[in-house]
Amino acid sequence: MTTSDTHADHAPGGALGALLTQIDHVGIAVADLDEAIAWYGDVFGLVNTHEEVNEEQGVREAMLAAPGTDPTSTSRIQLLAPLRADSAIGKFLDRNGPGLQQLAYRVTDIDAAMDACKAKGLRLLYPEARRGTANSRINFIHPKDAGGVLVELVEPAADAH
Repeated sequence: MTTSDTHADHAPGGALGALLTQIDHVGIAVADLDEAIAWYGDVFGLVNTHEEVNEEQGVREAMLAAPGTDPTSTSRIQLLAPLRADSAIGKFLDRNGPGLQQLAYRVTDIDAAMDACKAKGLRLLYPEARRGTANSRINFIHPKDAGGVLVELVEPAADAH
């Protein structure tokens, strides 16, 4: 066992805690992305720093940050609007209406984080990491294993600043 292995085991949360760097974003399900972007801008002054369509996840999404912050190093708000009714966000909106959908933690290594989750007996939604916003790699911890919260693990793309 190396010194770094020992440190990781004694970090809060064990190996998983050693991989977490910050809250990456809070995901909010919305019916109309453009309307929500305008509302968050008008009310909170948040700035749209990234927008994309993720066909695999069935969403159109935007990342919002506080004005004057570096969006690659600050926690953000992610707005998620469904592309189709059968997407996860479409189903969420149908069941719950708009609102808080997930809490995402930034990790340094998604594969190691997934292994640490499995070692703690946590269920992941996908057997392998998937593509997330801006070519990040993501996976989710099942809400039943995380106090009712859908937890996303996010490893930013290598070219993210």
